[in-house]
Amino acid sequence: MKICVFDNMNQCTEQEVNRMLPLVSAQRREQALRYKHTLGQFCCLKSWLMLEAMLDEGTKGLMDEWKYNEHGKPYLENGPSFSISHCKQGIAVAIDEQPIGIDIEGIRRADQDLIERTMNEEERDGMDDRKFTRLWTQKEAIVKAQGVGILSFEQLQGIRSQESGFRMQTIEKDNYIYSIAYK
Repeated sequence: MKICVFDNMNQCTEQEVNRMLPLVSAQRREQALRYKHTLGQFCCLKSWLMLEAMLDEGTKGLMDEWKYNEHGKPYLENGPSFSISHCKQGIAVAIDEQPIGIDIEGIRRADQDLIERTMNEEERDGMDDRKFTRLWTQKEAIVKAQGVGILSFEQLQGIRSQESGFRMQTIEKDNYIYSIAYK
């Protein structure tokens, strides 16, 4: 398993986006330019370059054409499993030979309606912003590792990291949290 986290988001500029555009495949360039804001473009390009840097020499050629499963999860044909996540505070990329999922989120206010829709009763006990963000990243990492995506917020209530069949690693920083679900 390899994990790379980038949190120097002051590099997120239009100039940096323009510098990275010729460094990626036409497919990724097109995908990045669909984002209306510089942050989305930057994260799309930077995460691709991070993933490419993490791959072994023999698998870098697979980066030219990504495929997508029936739920929209990207994958590399005959390549390792990977997961990408980004938010305003950072970008996280993970690769492994087994299914893997990663999610990064800035610490955010725990809205009561969202808590009730996504967290089970046990998880709601002692809820604060950090706990919510930690549990959210864990649930999202599991869903990404499963390759199914979030179909509804209510689906997240039933996801418990200890019952998922995945191991979990969660790292907390000052203004963001990321979690990795792996076999």
